[in-house]
Amino acid sequence: MLGKLIRVGRAERGLTAQELADRAGISRTTLSSIEKGAPGPEIGTVFEVCALVGLRLFDYEERSLQTHNTRLDEKLALLPKSVRHTMKEVDDDF
Repeated sequence: MLGKLIRVGRAERGLTAQELADRAGISRTTLSSIEKGAPGPEIGTVFEVCALVGLRLFDYEERSLQTHNTRLDEKLALLPKSVRHTMKEVDDDF
């Protein structure tokens, strides 16, 4: 669930996986492992990534975790699969 929260936070901030990995000082592969919930990455690295995406830790009651996890799945289904920056600026002056 923590990996999903990180992925949602990254997407909401418009960061690519490479940008977040660069900011955290880790490889993109390590970030991918963190977002997938793999047990390999060090907990300090995971906490650093959480801080970079503005994720508050230790803030949930046990009873609401299941509901929250379901909502995250729904939210991830609605977000784009990848984040890419547009090459030209949008002229939104009307």
